[in-house]
Amino acid sequence: MCLESRILTHLDKVFLDEAPGECSGCFQGFENEKIDFQLAFRTGEAYRCEVQLAIHSPIEQYLTVRQVRHVPVAFPIYADAAEDCLRTEPGLYPDLLSPLRPHALHAGSTWSCLWLRVDPRGEVPPGVYPADITLSSDPMHLRHTRSVQIEILPGRLPEQTLIHTKWFHCDGLAQYYGVDVFSERHWQLIENQIACAVDNGINMMLMPVHTPPLDTREGGERLTTQLVNITVSDGEYRFDMQNVRRWIRMCRRCGVKYHEVAHLFTQWGARHAPKIIARMDGAPKCIFGWDTDAAGEEYGRFLKCYIPALRRVFEEEGIADAVYWHISDEPSHKHLEHYRKARAQVDALLQGCRIMDALSEYSFYEQGLVPMPIPANDAIGPFLQHQVSGLWTYYCCAQARKVSNMFIAFPSYRNRILGVQLFKYRIAGFLQWGFNFYNSEYSDYAIDPYCTTDADGWVPAGDPFQVYPGRDGYPEESIRLAVTMQALQDLRACQLLAQLTSHEHVVSLIDGTPQGPVTFSDYPRNNDYLLQLRRRVNEEILRRQSGD
Repeated sequence: MCLESRILTHLDKVFLDEAPGECSGCFQGFENEKIDFQLAFRTGEAYRCEVQLAIHSPIEQYLTVRQVRHVPVAFPIYADAAEDCLRTEPGLYPDLLSPLRPHALHAGSTWSCLWLRVDPRGEVPPGVYPADITLSSDPMHLRHTRSVQIEILPGRLPEQTLIHTKWFHCDGLAQYYGVDVFSERHWQLIENQIACAVDNGINMMLMPVHTPPLDTREGGERLTTQLVNITVSDGEYRFDMQNVRRWIRMCRRCGVKYHEVAHLFTQWGARHAPKIIARMDGAPKCIFGWDTDAAGEEYGRFLKCYIPALRRVFEEEGIADAVYWHISDEPSHKHLEHYRKARAQVDALLQGCRIMDALSEYSFYEQGLVPMPIPANDAIGPFLQHQVSGLWTYYCCAQARKVSNMFIAFPSYRNRILGVQLFKYRIAGFLQWGFNFYNSEYSDYAIDPYCTTDADGWVPAGDPFQVYPGRDGYPEESIRLAVTMQALQDLRACQLLAQLTSHEHVVSLIDGTPQGPVTFSDYPRNNDYLLQLRRRVNEEILRRQSGD
């Protein structure tokens, strides 16, 4: 019996039953850049043995190790979107990055994998640092060492300018851990996940001033997560904003820079008010919801009190210039009149505010209904052709063909290519709907994300969430979240080189392939393109910074 191993890039996904390739074992990044790579291993024998890990490196204090675990994937991809997927059959797929726990590492007939990250945090001097990674099993007299080279490049990537949001869902945390909404334990769980989001380049947070009217069955409801405490007395509304202030201060503590207010009208049509809970005669009551006409007089009267009260708090907390408002998510052409009426309800109240919504109908923007449109990355063409300034983009379950996305069944290059695309088209912001959506379709019931990765058969696995809740209250990240972080670092590296040269020069590097120009739907379908492009960008940065 012997141990065998393979050094891999972070773009490889290692299945239990498939031998992975091998890379050079040389990795690089700038002084403030996270560097990820993997080590796959097995004995090839039916007997399973416990394995110990030891790492020796001059920078080992900056190196963390997590175990790549496989999760159940019942719904990998739509039948008509099977092209450019790793696999299309249900099974166990690598995704979860779990902290190493005592006695948890084993080798056997199937492939296991470790995810290694070097985070120099601007504290490691430039240079090349060796790292010896040793796996051993004393009872079996096995010992196996692999060496890699970590190169810390001189210089730092610029601060991220992209506004990046992945919608945060507080209800799933309360349900998974069995805690009361906005109890002290719930607040801590929320903060743990927000800190994780920020550490991975997410700098905007969805604020549940009222329960976000997202992914909820018409006539149904999801668990109430409303920050604003409302009292109705003698027909007047009073607002207790204590929890809103606590949310803002928590986000500031975690490093959140931007805020988006929960949508003021229901999803997919803007026909109703969101669920609003208030105390009346000493008891909580739903005062607005599915039976409320979005353009109705009473809801309009409520908004005339509610929105100014929120805006005052945002001013007092110093975030007014960093707040973005939503009307209704993903309206289509058939919802035009409903959306127009909803927008009219708040036009005067939101004067001077930023209003944005996910939509893919250019006519909405053309008519001035959505000042900041967020088209899907497979419907962005008309917006690019008309040179819409400050353009955002998004993807969700529907963006499964050709374009970038982060489903578990997708190769990681389909995830990481996003950074190059965002740079080329000067995209100002990126949105994705599910940082931690732990519900079924329409939020009919909660699911266990460790067992159900597709919202119980609703969307391709991986679409609803990018972090797992974690047994100790701290989130466990996914491969997809880590690779997205690499995409954001690519964006920042391209921006640094553009500062030293020009945007056009960097685009010429991006497009300089036999396949032709990179677009949102056309790009090289392999790992090498991204790895080689990034090395070339790094080389040019170093050369131009040195004055050569």
